[in-house]
Amino acid sequence: MAGYTEIDAEKIEKAAQMMKAVAHPVRLSILGYLSDGEDLTVTQIHELARIEQSTASHNLGILKDKGILMSRRIGKNTLYFLKNKNFKELIGCIHKCACID
Repeated sequence: MAGYTEIDAEKIEKAAQMMKAVAHPVRLSILGYLSDGEDLTVTQIHELARIEQSTASHNLGILKDKGILMSRRIGKNTLYFLKNKNFKELIGCIHKCACID
């Protein structure tokens, strides 16, 4: 495994942008729901998170733009899912550090 000092500046910047995207209560909540492994629609996410559908869509767009989520269309629905299974581990670590006493 490469040491931190061996990672190029572009990759460090990409990682920082991803972390900034995750570091938001609504987006962290969305990632929590998606880390269960089930692909979800905007409607399902806004109902689970108890937020407006437009808020869900906006935040899903940010997560997708930063390379954290991907989506696919099935009929009229767009399903969102984690782009990389390692994000599931990251969300689990955040949960363990912040949510478990």
